[in-house]
Amino acid sequence: MRKTDPETRQFYRKLSSLALPIALQSLMLAAVAAGDALMLGRIAQAEMTAVSLATQVQFVQNMFIMAVTGAGSILGAQYYGKGDRGTLRDLFNLMLRSTGMLSLLFFLACEGVPDLLMRIFTHEDELIRIGAAYLRIAGWSYLLTGVSQCYLTMMKVSDHVRSSAIISSAAVVSNIVLNAILIFGLLGLPAMNARGAAAATTLARVIELALCVIISRRETYIRPDWRHLLRGAGQLARDFWRQCLPLLGGGLFWGVGFTSYTAIIGHMGADAAAANSVAAVVRDLICCVCNGIGSAAGIMVGNELGAGRLERGKAYGIRLRNISWVVGFASTAVVLLLTPLVVRMVLLTDAAREILTGMMIIMAVYMIGRCVNTVTINGVLDGGGDTVFDVYSLAVCMWGLAIPLALLGAFVFHWPVLAVYACTCLDEVGKIPWVMIRFRKYKWVQDLTRTREGR
Repeated sequence: MRKTDPETRQFYRKLSSLALPIALQSLMLAAVAAGDALMLGRIAQAEMTAVSLATQVQFVQNMFIMAVTGAGSILGAQYYGKGDRGTLRDLFNLMLRSTGMLSLLFFLACEGVPDLLMRIFTHEDELIRIGAAYLRIAGWSYLLTGVSQCYLTMMKVSDHVRSSAIISSAAVVSNIVLNAILIFGLLGLPAMNARGAAAATTLARVIELALCVIISRRETYIRPDWRHLLRGAGQLARDFWRQCLPLLGGGLFWGVGFTSYTAIIGHMGADAAAANSVAAVVRDLICCVCNGIGSAAGIMVGNELGAGRLERGKAYGIRLRNISWVVGFASTAVVLLLTPLVVRMVLLTDAAREILTGMMIIMAVYMIGRCVNTVTINGVLDGGGDTVFDVYSLAVCMWGLAIPLALLGAFVFHWPVLAVYACTCLDEVGKIPWVMIRFRKYKWVQDLTRTREGR
């Protein structure tokens, strides 16, 4: 047996030390949605479906937050590789200013016009009523999410990824426990159903932010400079927005596109919406591994490029691209194996159960493209600052192909639900060849850091 060389062992040690905690963090976050679906699914299909639709508002908010923290992660990984902690603090302040304004806007929308937000996703009065009640309570958590995500991002890029995973896991465990207590009315409390899920989410976000602030007080952690929170950052701000705006464009294309998929399926009937809600939870759970590897890829490649080791960064990117294919096919197998179990676990009508089975089979193929593209685009390419490609690919494959086909199939040609669902999965699989061509151009192999005065 051939011995593994030291550099390869170092690569896999670093990959596992980053990817496993981030994948666990992603899994725990997805577990909240799964817990909501399972618990509310035991009460009534309408409760489960309404909450699934209502949480699409937070999904859109997360697209904005992910653009901000994504830009912070790209630059943060490179400046950490360079050893510039002063710039990391300035970067932290930039992220906090941006996410603070975003969080306030979404909070006001949830408190002021929750019914209007729900009508984007469904026309059924019962679902609108339940979902609006959920948003009025959950909206308070949207004020805190952006701040805590800035803390967690800075931990990930500064070799404290385990702390970020522990914090997120603690928040998720709290969320699930509080879900059970408040949804079902345990410990002598009244059963709150969907409103209980919203209250649990808000309390969990309070716990998460408190842990972020407390743990970040330790000596080796990067903390924001509150005295200079509103101070401009000059060239760093320009570099930040140069990365953030393409990420925001791509995030909005993807986030609004995914929300459009949910809205299209949601308008095809309660059974279709219920099946899609369950399928979405399963998809998010299975994607945790590729999300972890993708985030690790961005940090690993960024660290090497920021330190000036361009050839090693390039070699890391190639190896991570290859790993993404293995993860993609493995995810396909997992979805197929889980299908019989998932279909039996949730209380659905016979029609919804039949639709869910078909959706799971289609999703199994989709997972190949999702895993390859997540690691290659959102990991390797973004790690080197090649953030514009994601916008192009989404504009063409999602908005130019998948969404128009789904709309035509649902509202003009009246295709079956599964045919429309298959249209919503076309974008990830269809753009794989284009992604591979872009990767081989190696535009992502670049050092984004600058030497700043006074640093």
